[in-house]
Amino acid sequence: MNAMTRRILAGTAAVSAALSLAACGSGSSASSSSGTKAIGLLLPEKSSSTRYESFDKPLIEASVAALCTKCEVDYANADGDETVQKQQFDALLNKGVKVILLDPVNSGATASWVDAAAKKGAKVIAYDRLAAGKVSAYISFDNERTGELQGQALLDALGGKASNANVVMINGAESDPNAAQFKKGAHKILDDKVKKIVYEQSGEWKPELAATKVNEAIGHFGKSGIQAVYSANDGMASSIIGTLKGAGINVPVGGQDASLDAIQRILTGEQAYTIYKPYKPEADAAATMAVYLVKGLDITSVASAMTESNGLQIPSMLLSPVVVTKDKVASTVIAGNLYKAKDVCTPQVADACREAGIEVK
Repeated sequence: MNAMTRRILAGTAAVSAALSLAACGSGSSASSSSGTKAIGLLLPEKSSSTRYESFDKPLIEASVAALCTKCEVDYANADGDETVQKQQFDALLNKGVKVILLDPVNSGATASWVDAAAKKGAKVIAYDRLAAGKVSAYISFDNERTGELQGQALLDALGGKASNANVVMINGAESDPNAAQFKKGAHKILDDKVKKIVYEQSGEWKPELAATKVNEAIGHFGKSGIQAVYSANDGMASSIIGTLKGAGINVPVGGQDASLDAIQRILTGEQAYTIYKPYKPEADAAATMAVYLVKGLDITSVASAMTESNGLQIPSMLLSPVVVTKDKVASTVIAGNLYKAKDVCTPQVADACREAGIEVK
């Protein structure tokens, strides 16, 4: 068992212990006439990333249900629209919801929302992305470390060619503070290790925009002028790989999120790596914090860190990400039950699965 895996297991164990404590806790919060306590859950995306609907939502709902029989999750997804998310947030406050898990579309725009909620006695937990304003807690992964892992995995994919490589970087949305941390971490590793970052743009988490940006890079530097592409996530990586293929370019491309199609591309050799951020520990920690707050308990007993934001110290839990390459698919996303082998190893990927030692039962 490597150190990274141990850290994930340790974090999961800490969350599990907290779950037991939260389930036994008592306290009071605003309730409906039936005695049900609502926890708001606002997620940011549907179209550009499959993780929120497929993993975060059901995992958080299940964890809250296990912790608090009188709690229910009031859920909405903004699908990338900041205005819609503000309406969803206001709707929760108008219903009297006192605890809101918020993964913001635009983190910088939320300060007035969060502070208005505080004046109404509602507490906001920043989920996955750190929201602006006086949030009560923050749960995410170590995002700068994620960028470092992305950068190192790209160097590893380049091997001995790294020092002469021209690299294109397609970053995440500028409105997303996580994207800035991914970028910072990647630069920390890539700068001075590759020949040059020849082209760097934001893809805004939009696959079609990422494709446009890479086409621009190809136009500037030609087929032989690009030796690798850093993509901040798998959704953009998919379109980038398609664009490169169309231009007859075959170079390492990495991503993030461990989406199913990315895992399959890694197995077939089309994508170099992804970053696996085990969603269940993150969802469990978020549910724990939410239930603690809805029951009036002190969350500093379950928060393992503090995060500074605009002079505020926010109780936080930051989890460890993991690199996934072809030889690690079985020991990461499949062993971690993110995907079943039969779902990964479709007929088109079956040979690649066998080569990677993945057994379909």
